Amino acid sequence: MPPEIRAAPLEAAGVRLVQIAADHREELRAAAADPAIWTHMPGAATGEAFDPWFDRALAVDGSGDEAVWVVRPAAGAALAGSTRFLSIAAEHRRVEIGHTWYAPGVWGGIVNPACKFALLRYAFETLDLNRVELKTDIRNQRSQAAIAKLGAVREGVFRAHMIRQDGSLRDSVYFAVTRDDWPRIKPGLMARLTATRSERS
Repeated sequence: MPPEIRAAPLEAAGVRLVQIAADHREELRAAAADPAIWTHMPGAATGEAFDPWFDRALAVDGSGDEAVWVVRPAAGAALAGSTRFLSIAAEHRRVEIGHTWYAPGVWGGIVNPACKFALLRYAFETLDLNRVELKTDIRNQRSQAAIAKLGAVREGVFRAHMIRQDGSLRDSVYFAVTRDDWPRIKPGLMARLTATRSERS
């Protein structure tokens, strides 16, 4: 029986992921305002583009194709971004973690590894998935380094894969974590989160 893949509430290292809802609109709009967030994304969700982005996120969440979360860095803190499961293939027990973005104020901190840990743990330990994919623009060295640091395996480059906002063709670098990889990756991620939390306290 294929698993029911939905945006269940998740938490790791005090970072909370909750299913996107209509009342997140204004708080998420504020988080999305910096144009630097969207440099390597196929489309921006700032200014006039935010409402169409948000409306579509609400529409696709729970469709069977995507599951959309918003990210709260700590209890009582403002929303800092969004992430989702894309390209859901429940029959093959496979998803992609993607369309992830955060306000610059949380870049380089605990938020991204905590989110990825929560999502990977959910994928492999609750949903019993076989594979989780991640991809990024070949120009986005920061994102590639962050994905590799998680322990994901770089699998290759999809050439001319997408069209950037400026009309240029984007090559996408693909990474993945499999069910067999997870026991190797999990302890390192847990240690990283513990160390980062200790530094913050």
